[in-house]
Amino acid sequence: MKKYCLATLGLFITLTSFAQSTIIKYLSGTDKDHTVQWDFFCTDGRLSGKWTKIAVPSCWELQGFGAYNYGGDKNKAHETGMYKHEFAVGAWTGKRIFIVFEGSMTDTKVTINGKSAGPIHQGSFYRFKYDITDLVKFNAQNLLEVTVDKMSANAGVNDAERNYSDFWVFGGIYRPVYLEVVPETYIDHTAVNAKADGSFQLDVYAKNLKDGDIIEGQCKN
Repeated sequence: MKKYCLATLGLFITLTSFAQSTIIKYLSGTDKDHTVQWDFFCTDGRLSGKWTKIAVPSCWELQGFGAYNYGGDKNKAHETGMYKHEFAVGAWTGKRIFIVFEGSMTDTKVTINGKSAGPIHQGSFYRFKYDITDLVKFNAQNLLEVTVDKMSANAGVNDAERNYSDFWVFGGIYRPVYLEVVPETYIDHTAVNAKADGSFQLDVYAKNLKDGDIIEGQCKN
């Protein structure tokens, strides 16, 4: 990790040891008006008990599945949605491959080719991702399976997101899903602490830096 304190209005960070750009490959659609059909099974409620298709991203209630509940309802539906989708991986050897979920309601288990991608994610409203480099088959089709529980196994998540809320409680992969393909050496993320005097502290979290690698920043007013 590198830290910088700069007085500027704009900043561009790059690693000068490579000139390769990140590849983004969408597995879902990009928004509610541009979706991709995935295989889907709902365990309870409307249209449950059989494999069919669903638009991704979406909330499954709005696609005719499961049951509607409001945040204040004492007895909520606990249906689970199971998704399947095949995707192609190219000749990306020597790169790191992440699968990124922009949002899923709520507990989300992800497997690639039958193997777990990582711990079950809990929480509906923020982005999460897994490194699946060692799970995919290159130059071949791969199977993504996602299990989404509408209610969380974590009581704190339910209290914050599912219970006592003044809105509908929905389930499903409701934001885009995509592959993020990066070089072996890459910038994972940055964090900025901006101050009122115009200066800020920048934390750059780089992965797999080697001797001679340089992190370069460009500032613009």
